[in-house]
Amino acid sequence: MNKITLIGLLTLIHFSTTAQPENRWQQRVSYNMNIDMDAAKNQFKGMQKLSYTNNSDKILDKVFYHLYFNAFQPNSCMDVRSRELGKLQINGRANWDARVIDRIVKLKDDEIGYQKIISLKMNGVVQPFKYHETILEVNLTSKIMPKTTVVFEMQFEAQVPLQIRRSGRDNPTTGVRLSMAQWYPKMCEYDYEGWHPTPYVAREFYGVWGDFDVTINIDKTYKLGGTGELVNVNEIGWGYDKPNTELKEISTPKRSWHFIGKNIHDFVWAADPDYIHITKKMPNNGATINVLYNYKENDAANDAAWLLVADAAITVLPYMEKQFGKYPYPQYSFIQGGDGGMEYPMATLLVGNGLGTVFHEWLHSWYQGMLGTNESLYGWMDEGFTEFATDYVNKYYKDKTSLQNNPTSKISVKLADTLEKDLPKLHADNYKSYFFLAKSNFEEPLTTHADHFNNNTAYSIASYSKGCVFLSQLGYIIGQEDRDKVLLSYYSKWRFKHPNSNDFIRIAEDISGIQLDWYKEYWCSTTKKIDYGIDSLWEENGFSNVRIKRIGQLPMPIDIQLTKKDGSVEIHTIPLNLMFGAKVLDDNKKMIIAEEWKWTHPTYTLQFKTSLRDLKKVEIDATQRMADVDRRNNLIEINF
Repeated sequence: MNKITLIGLLTLIHFSTTAQPENRWQQRVSYNMNIDMDAAKNQFKGMQKLSYTNNSDKILDKVFYHLYFNAFQPNSCMDVRSRELGKLQINGRANWDARVIDRIVKLKDDEIGYQKIISLKMNGVVQPFKYHETILEVNLTSKIMPKTTVVFEMQFEAQVPLQIRRSGRDNPTTGVRLSMAQWYPKMCEYDYEGWHPTPYVAREFYGVWGDFDVTINIDKTYKLGGTGELVNVNEIGWGYDKPNTELKEISTPKRSWHFIGKNIHDFVWAADPDYIHITKKMPNNGATINVLYNYKENDAANDAAWLLVADAAITVLPYMEKQFGKYPYPQYSFIQGGDGGMEYPMATLLVGNGLGTVFHEWLHSWYQGMLGTNESLYGWMDEGFTEFATDYVNKYYKDKTSLQNNPTSKISVKLADTLEKDLPKLHADNYKSYFFLAKSNFEEPLTTHADHFNNNTAYSIASYSKGCVFLSQLGYIIGQEDRDKVLLSYYSKWRFKHPNSNDFIRIAEDISGIQLDWYKEYWCSTTKKIDYGIDSLWEENGFSNVRIKRIGQLPMPIDIQLTKKDGSVEIHTIPLNLMFGAKVLDDNKKMIIAEEWKWTHPTYTLQFKTSLRDLKKVEIDATQRMADVDRRNNLIEINF
């Protein structure tokens, strides 16, 4: 992206963050950090200058920082919580996080993580502070008034823990030396709900949008990638200045890597002496794709797999932007590191090069990076929406690469186009996971705080799979085309503004003209189940009749598909009375709209003119998008 275009884009982003919908103000930060890394000791010293703008109408008498590395110490909240959950057995397995298990309690002094604050000033005045393990509480000597900016200056020291969860050093799986996630003192978010000083126990993150200017001084043999753009490319080389260049020779023992990231809420980096760097450029001077991975001697397959990551990213980005919104940043880096797949602004840490994980983590740029819901409260709006989008990108990529091998193949480039025949397969794994959870005895509402689920299985399936089904099922309720419009409008209106579930539902209601508060409340705030069945069929007074019964406690609109013996199909949709409307089209198919079904009534009789003798089958929700926990009574085949 050229300089003029980038400046214009950042100006546009700035205006989008100041003109909030419905007066949703945002705090603002600007970090300037200089880090001196001692790679041999796995320790570093940092200087942080943080400009903090209070855009709220509240007077702030304190602030909070996250100190994530302090979780990696024996008897921390993360340690004890993991060991306690490990006492639970689900499907014969201990329910702790398999990456954490009981590893933290066994760490030695030189293996733990820590962040220590040496000094902290606000506007030049020393500030008192108190540690709460992974949260630093700062009771200010003077208050931060509304619509003002203050400057915090901090000196800190840190030790990088052994790789346990997300961040750390010396991961034996990847061989990566330093995976630097949640590595710096990070200002907690203050929003319309107040402060969010969420301790680091297990789950996701919430941050203030702003600008990051980060300089990392590290042993000269190390090679780095991360968030932001490397601005001293002429000093570094190594593919950042132009493809395939070598790391430039220097005479000093340490090298400085200078990154700048604009309008982001976090900053990640990783470093290793053996990294290989691949760069690709999107057409028309678009975003740069960086891939960094650890070299394996005489392993051409590994090299090819990581090269495929870069090529696949180039292939799918236009589709992702068309379906979910424009990617606004100048670069994205896929970096081998971390403990699985973990998303950050403009970068992800990946243990391996599987494309499913690659696409999933990149799609977090939309739902975690740009929309940025509070993942502790709305994890399903990040993980679930990302799962939903990943299924489509996986299918697109498979179809696209098949097209290249077979020019006569036809691919779909719109979500609605793919749904008619592919949806039951497209989200099958997420539906199956949800059904497992729904039939278990440990499901909890989606409104449960991410760290407060009673077990890891309930959290994971709820956030990923039940969140994915939420969107798929929304297409069933309002129609696929409108659901796709909702996703784009949601991105357009709420990016960089930390939306909540009500904000999303209002968008869906505005576009569809259908009331949806009942759906959000039932699906997110309860664990009630969907279960419908066909009770009986008969003819009377020249009409055919099908009686449907609601067996579960969660009411839904019902689609009835009549398949005739001549092969033609007739679809009736029965709106729920709580909707105050009905979908008219679904995947470009006209719907015959029946009288509404009152949610209080356990049965409903649909009348239609087609004789039963002309029918082959009658089916509730032939698309299988409605998450009916027992489909055995959804279909009647007629054999006379």
